[in-house]
Amino acid sequence: MTQDTLNFIFIGLSFVLYIGIAIKSRAGSTKEYYTAGGGVSPFANGMATAADWMSAATFISMAGTVALSGYDASRFLMGWTGGFVLLTILMVPYLRKFGKATVPDFIGDRYYSKVARGVAVVCAIFICMTYIMGQMRGVGVVFSQLFGIGIPAGVLIGAAIVFFYAGLGGMKGITYTQVAQYSVMAFAYTIPAIFIAIALTGNFIPQLGLVGEYTAGHSPVPFLEKLNNINIELGFQEYTSGKMSKINMFCITAALMCGTAGLPHVIVRFFTVKNVGAVRKSACWTLLFIAVIYLTAPAIGAFSRVNLIEKLHETPYAETPTWFRDFESTGQMAWVDKNGDGKIQYFGPARSAAGTSSVFQGKAPAYPAYDAPEKQRVGVNGERLLANKADETNPNELWFGNDIMVMANPHMAGLPMWVIALLMAGCIAAALSTAAGLLLVLSTSISHDLMKKIVKPGLSDKEEMTYARFASFVALVVAAYFGINPPSAFIAKTVAFAFGLAASSFFPTLLIGIFSKRMNKEGAIAGMLCGITFTIGYIIYFQFLGGIKEHYFLGITPEGIGFVGMLINFSVAFAVSKFTPAPPQEVQDMVENIHIPSGAGEASNH
Repeated sequence: MTQDTLNFIFIGLSFVLYIGIAIKSRAGSTKEYYTAGGGVSPFANGMATAADWMSAATFISMAGTVALSGYDASRFLMGWTGGFVLLTILMVPYLRKFGKATVPDFIGDRYYSKVARGVAVVCAIFICMTYIMGQMRGVGVVFSQLFGIGIPAGVLIGAAIVFFYAGLGGMKGITYTQVAQYSVMAFAYTIPAIFIAIALTGNFIPQLGLVGEYTAGHSPVPFLEKLNNINIELGFQEYTSGKMSKINMFCITAALMCGTAGLPHVIVRFFTVKNVGAVRKSACWTLLFIAVIYLTAPAIGAFSRVNLIEKLHETPYAETPTWFRDFESTGQMAWVDKNGDGKIQYFGPARSAAGTSSVFQGKAPAYPAYDAPEKQRVGVNGERLLANKADETNPNELWFGNDIMVMANPHMAGLPMWVIALLMAGCIAAALSTAAGLLLVLSTSISHDLMKKIVKPGLSDKEEMTYARFASFVALVVAAYFGINPPSAFIAKTVAFAFGLAASSFFPTLLIGIFSKRMNKEGAIAGMLCGITFTIGYIIYFQFLGGIKEHYFLGITPEGIGFVGMLINFSVAFAVSKFTPAPPQEVQDMVENIHIPSGAGEASNH
């Protein structure tokens, strides 16, 4: 049996499971469509929330970032994990007690304003659309490798599948589908890591292997020392050191943390359980399930870095393994023979700065102009050429996408075919689970908060669900376009933009709304508009309009500017509220009531 056949069997079986659950759990009312009827157990909801949370950026891209960046990639680990703690402590118990189905619903009622609700809907659309772009890109990367097709075709296939089971089952169908998807992801992520840890370190626990000894060489050596040495030798910085500025590292981490606590598709998951007590239990389960993946990611990233260098550096192209040719054919890897020796050289910036004579051997680097991945050409030595910067001073001849490292790792390690097939199923599950959750938030924000609460208050349940499904279709069309033409080809970077938008808009507004009785609608609306406008403007200018990094504000990259946007939101909101009337007394009483422990007030029964 071939690898492709086994891949199709594993993925086909998982799809049958997901779609079967969606059909069996089809939503029959708006309550089931929005909150799964409010009766999901804490254990099941914890697993579903973990699946919703662990997107393509986590499953596919984060370990790739760790592989390439080393210490600097800890911003994703710290930001996303720490943010979930903020979400659990500061947000979801109070929001669940308030008893609303969506984040704009809370904002509309808490700030007693249709305008506030409308602004929240716009913010939710921007956040979710940016986030889902990254998921669609992840789906495209996986399907392109699976079927040997271009990323655009892979995006379209994934979009059709997501629309089917998300639009059909609503939150009820998504919840139980995500339970199955988490199970697939957990096994798909940890089993390859265990195999590789044994092969490289002799330790079957990946985390202990990371801090243990490298035993695959002639003599044992601490694994991280081995990794640092080969990085330095090839002209890269030490794996365990960072080159990112402290202020940028802090801002990105803080934006990811606060953005996590303001993500609408994660918050809404806690509305599916029975009461506030179940919310807290569900959050504990979620953190446990997330830890399984997040504690494994650094080991996978480090292992893949070693495998990549050991398997490809100085290898004659004619002797490269089949998997490398497969990744070349889909545009995920490329080799340009700059010195004409027929071997793959992988060097870092320090080697370039030291001079290129030892690599080029006095020859001019002669190679054809690069072309787009979809229109690849073959070089004189059989290499495939794709889009990249033609830097004649850089001796590096190997190109690969950050997001391909997790999928390439088991191939590089020579793992059994069934392990590779399981990993492919897990990659698809990761991207589809989050895309489905985001799609639901988008559709409910438009159908419930925009159409029913603002535009057409007399909508029936049936009409509301029709609008929700139509909104899902339109959102997926737009998301598919940006999945094919993303703001960044790097999935985690695209997703980081969404976290910045959430940090600059929802996080301050929700936090102040929960803990400040004095905050009024004028302050909340002004804060949201100023925070998200600043953040979007900064991202668009530097990501799309050609802004150069030398002009970054305090050296903060677009991924971290959401933290500054959040500070602007807080400042504007408090300043405006100070000079405008206080909220009505009933609103202040409502805020006071959500602080009363569960069981002590009427709101706890919602």
